[in-house]
Order: sequence, then structure tokens, then C-alpha cells
Amino acid sequence: MSDQPKSYGRKSISATFKPRELMDPNARLAGVWTAQIITLFPQAFPGVLGESLTGKALKDGKWQLHTTNLRDFGVTKHRNVDETPAGGGAGMVLRPDVLGNAIEHAMQGTRGNWPLVYLSPRGRRFDQSMARAWSKADGITMLCGRFEGVDQRVLDHYNIMEVSLGDFVLTGGEIAAQAMIDATVRLLPDVLGNEESIEEESHSNGLLEHPQYTRPAEWKGRAIPDVLMSGHHGNVEKWRREMSERLTRERRPDMWDAFEARNRNKD
Repeated sequence: MSDQPKSYGRKSISATFKPRELMDPNARLAGVWTAQIITLFPQAFPGVLGESLTGKALKDGKWQLHTTNLRDFGVTKHRNVDETPAGGGAGMVLRPDVLGNAIEHAMQGTRGNWPLVYLSPRGRRFDQSMARAWSKADGITMLCGRFEGVDQRVLDHYNIMEVSLGDFVLTGGEIAAQAMIDATVRLLPDVLGNEESIEEESHSNGLLEHPQYTRPAEWKGRAIPDVLMSGHHGNVEKWRREMSERLTRERRPDMWDAFEARNRNKD
């Protein structure tokens, strides 16, 4: 058994009748957005989420992180969590009985709008609108897969949403989970401390972000565009909008088409 902590954020001890090996040392804080991670590698968390602004917000109790060790629910004396695929084939598949017990443990006490997600390369691609929707939920439970995936019956029984970080395959869902949580947590109230910066970011308004510059005014023969030094806020905003549109057209024609379609529908 790992002696790694399973919860992160402000501590609050409460009584429980759960077996000690399944005990979560920190009770959930009421009303605080919570990420619950089911994983074979709880020691991978909080990882980068414990650094910078997300880490500070975690320590300040603006969000919470709990991990459930899938190995705790393994079967036999070896705590096995996987079996060979039905019908044959390479690799191993996570067992439904192990996953079911872990999911029910992790979801205990969750209330309200609480998505249950499986990180899967065949799922819907994660994007900013999904992060925004998750930030308005009460919390989220993420199942990090390994090996060849999970038994389909688990996904069907619990109506689990499959979500992909992108069109590529990772060895497990932990890195994807951290990326998605980071994108979501930074949208929570008071985490960034500057709501305007969120409004201007890439993907927030359907466009890529405009180029950014700062001092010195000239570097290696390259000067900051004159309009940004003019002090004329209207011209600055016009330039930034034009640059956002140009970058989106050139680099993400799919985003540009969607942006134009939305604008046509508004007319």
C-alpha cells in the first residue's frame, strides 16, 4: 500500500467507518469545486497542479483535489486490476468489478452537477467550452485508464463521458487529467485574479490570441509595433482584433469557419 497522501488543499478531519486502507484523510470542503481522480498512480498528483496559481489556489482552498488508488480495489492477494481481453488480443483490460467499486467509492457524497469522465483517445475532444462548463459544475471525477482501456460495461453502466485531450495516444490518463484540470481550475472565481485576461485568451472568444509584447521597446533590431506604443486605446484594440482574426484564418481555418458561421447566425 502506498502511504502517499490522497487529498490536497485545506485539511478537515472527520469520523468515518470506512476501512483504514480506503480512508481519505481530508474530508471534502462543502461548496468547493473538487477534482476526484481514479488512478493507478495517485503519487502523480497534484504534479504541476500544485505549482504556480493553481497550486496557490489549491492551498487556499479555492478548489480541492482527491485521489482514489485503483490498486486498493484490486482482487486476489496480488490486488490485480486487469485481465486479458475477451476474444483474445494483445494487452490487458481494466476489470469491471475493480472499476465499479473504485467509482462508487470515489462518487460517494458527490452532489449536484458532477460529471464522471473517462480519459480516452476515442472520446470527444476537450476544448475551452468544455473547460468552461466543467468550471460551473460542483466538481468532476476522472477515471485515468491504463493498458488497453476499460471494460465497456463500466462505461455503459455508469453513463461515463469519454473525453480526449487530442488525436494521439498516451500511456495513461494522468497527464491528460492534469491538463484538463488546469484548464478548468483557472476559470474558477478568484483563481487568476484578473477576469480580463481570461476574456482575451486564445479560444475564449472563438479566435486565437493576438501577439503580445513588452519592454524593452527594441530587441535584436525588432521593435514593438508603433500602434501599441501610441497610447490610443481604440487603435490598439482594433489592431489586436485584426491580428487575432489573421492568425486564426492562417493557423486554424477550422476555428475561423466556426467563428464566421456563428457570426452569420447572429445576423
